[in-house]
Amino acid sequence: MRLLPRKRSDDRADRGRDAPSAPPIPPPTPAEPAAPRPLTAVPLVRAGVIGWSVIGVLAGLVILAYVAGALRLVVIPVILALFPAALLAPVSEWLQRRNVPAAVASLLTLLLFIGVLAGAITLIVPQVQAEIPALTESVEQGVQDVQDYIEETQPFGLDMATIVERAQGLQDEIMSSGALQTGAIGAATVAAEFTTMLLLLLVVLFFYLKDGAQIAGWLRDLFPRRTRSDAQAIGERVWTTVGAYFRGQLTVALFDAVFIGVGLAILGVPLVLPLAVLVFIGGLFPIVGAVVAGLLAVLVALADAGFLTALITLAIVIGVQQVEGNVLAPLVLGKATELHPLAVILALTAGGVLLGVLGAFLAVPVAASAARGIGYVRDRAGDSRPASSADG
Repeated sequence: MRLLPRKRSDDRADRGRDAPSAPPIPPPTPAEPAAPRPLTAVPLVRAGVIGWSVIGVLAGLVILAYVAGALRLVVIPVILALFPAALLAPVSEWLQRRNVPAAVASLLTLLLFIGVLAGAITLIVPQVQAEIPALTESVEQGVQDVQDYIEETQPFGLDMATIVERAQGLQDEIMSSGALQTGAIGAATVAAEFTTMLLLLLVVLFFYLKDGAQIAGWLRDLFPRRTRSDAQAIGERVWTTVGAYFRGQLTVALFDAVFIGVGLAILGVPLVLPLAVLVFIGGLFPIVGAVVAGLLAVLVALADAGFLTALITLAIVIGVQQVEGNVLAPLVLGKATELHPLAVILALTAGGVLLGVLGAFLAVPVAASAARGIGYVRDRAGDSRPASSADG
């Protein structure tokens, strides 16, 4: 009887020996070492790289500005021609699409530009020139009215005598610097330089219109082959920025001049045409130019019609500029030249210090173009980062 359990035990042992054995478990393989984290993935290092890149760009712009000043007879026409070229390129391209040869289309476009510019100068300049003495007298009278008001009321503790004394000291310092005497002595030289630059600008503008694509391709091929696509992308962004800025700023300046001029005419303020022209010219210099031109209009209104009319004029100027800045400018400029107002003021100041009026005119498009180029480089650097570093 005791044999039966043992028999079952032997059967289980036999079945265990006949069953197939489980496959052996392979030994664990060593984990591959993780890719080293690039230094630029560290936030502090990345911030330092970006900061030094910005400093390098700014230093390059300063050096470029001084070189441009030394070679102004060549550099200024080459740079200034970009703005009318951006404005006129669609006209030339439209003619070329209608089987007009490129040289003929560019020449016709250039002649159209010269004709419109000459016509505007012929119609406006003589009238403005005839009213400049009256405008100067009105502005001086407006300044005198402000001085009288400050002397009578002394708002915020202002002492008019101290203000006049300091202004006189600044004027004496400027006169003693010799800059004005040098400018008067070199008037003939300035006229010759202006004529030379104007003729060269027209020649450069013609070739921009005729061979713009070839010139852009030649500039792109100056870069190493591996960076040509990036150079072309940055160049296209800069060209888009320059075109948007020039077309948009002309539209904004014309808007300001027309509506402020209409407001002055309704109020019966004299010298509407020269004031409107000044507003238009000031509109080409964002923020600062518009403010200065608006203040001149207020001073003329104050001298001619009194405090109430000047106050209404100030309201008109502020209202037009608010509509322009918040509605029109975003529509016509878009994001191509989107800069913070502080950046605009700093760029205008730096440009004016380095190159005078010309530098102030070029400051904003140069700063906007630099910002677009830096943005492209930043985006490319972000896209090229490894996924692991981006996630970390």
